[in-house]
Amino acid sequence: MLLLTFCGSANADEQDTRQKISMPEAVKTDMLSRMRDHLLALHEIQVAIAHGELDKASDIAETRIGVSSMQPQMQQGTAAYMPQAMRMMGMEMHKSASRFARTATEGDTIRALDSLSTVTEQCVACHAAYKLN
Repeated sequence: MLLLTFCGSANADEQDTRQKISMPEAVKTDMLSRMRDHLLALHEIQVAIAHGELDKASDIAETRIGVSSMQPQMQQGTAAYMPQAMRMMGMEMHKSASRFARTATEGDTIRALDSLSTVTEQCVACHAAYKLN
């Protein structure tokens, strides 16, 4: 719900206290594209869970968001423009996705959902603290 405080107000820009992060347009475009894919992956994970397909949810999480999804050449370019705390949130998000992937394979939907919430917790925290400029 933190993100909602930045929407729906005529003075939203004045109330937006997030740290602005500047980076070259190509790096920004790549980062935004990857974040949109992460959001799509989260949606696909939720659909898979709803259909009882925890193995599919696990696979999506690991391949699209988890640590194994990270490409070193892309991360080096993006990470250079991130404050340390932002880099740490991003890395924790990827690690949380990998932990979710392992938990989901155990077949316990409640535990899987609880684990998935730690992934989105990182997303919410980062988006509440930072804004690409």
